[in-house]
Amino acid sequence: MVFKRGKRRPISQIVWESIWPRGGWGRAATYVTHRLRRLPDEPHRIARGIFAGVFISFTPFFGFHLILAGLIAWLVRGNILAALLATFAGNPLTTPLVAYSSVELGHWILGIPGGMPLSAIFGAFSDAGLELWRNFRAIFTDDVTHWDRLGQFFQVVFLPYLVGGIGPGIAVSLVFYYASIPVVKGYQKLRLLKLKERIEKVRAAKAARAEADRLAAQNRVDQV
Repeated sequence: MVFKRGKRRPISQIVWESIWPRGGWGRAATYVTHRLRRLPDEPHRIARGIFAGVFISFTPFFGFHLILAGLIAWLVRGNILAALLATFAGNPLTTPLVAYSSVELGHWILGIPGGMPLSAIFGAFSDAGLELWRNFRAIFTDDVTHWDRLGQFFQVVFLPYLVGGIGPGIAVSLVFYYASIPVVKGYQKLRLLKLKERIEKVRAAKAARAEADRLAAQNRVDQV
């Protein structure tokens, strides 16, 4: 194949680049911002898409953020691609802070005593995923399904995360919404201005060539 990678990346490199992309997260953030500004849509629709993507990053629906961000963007008539790109707000650098603060706030709102360290929160999500997989396999085997641990996970981790993330998620998403509108408008105006300048240059070059051709033709007539 023409575009086949010459040397396959090892699994360790793939995992590491999912945590720390090439060029660092600063470069990745710059790329996402550039893509958002260049989207060919109305600024308010792009802003609504950004709102959807940022908000869903504050929820515990890991693995479904892209689908849910696109659905919310569709419901609020936002730009779906902008929503998908804005889920970048939930990355390995920000997710630990969001997870810990959301669970702590959710515990406080729901009146659940005691806090949870960050390692316990992510460990609970990992255990819940394994438990779901075992229960799914049990459908096709003689194994017995167990839901008690998942019930405890829902009450102690998932529900507090969801409840505690709604308020901060809306607040941060609104900041991104209102901040992105003037940025996108300014970028689109600048891009339109540059496009007009290029068109004027092309027209001027064509007019200059036409004038040169006219003078050349006039010279040939005068020589005759």
